[in-house]
Amino acid sequence: MTSTTLIPQELVRTTVKLTGEDGNAFSILGLTKRALKKAGNSQAVVDAYMEQATSGDYNHLLAVTMQFADVA
Repeated sequence: MTSTTLIPQELVRTTVKLTGEDGNAFSILGLTKRALKKAGNSQAVVDAYMEQATSGDYNHLLAVTMQFADVA
């Protein structure tokens, strides 16, 4: 399966600290969603992240997260 992540032009990149955190998918989704909101992104950007991040397996989630945010 190959898919293309569509990054909204209005995305305000932020940093998400995942190192040392619980590595389950729900934790990554929650941390990233909160970071995107805190950075001032619109609900449409957050929704785009959530839709794309949950459209595949765990590796897809990580790939989408790294395209929407800088992962530390």
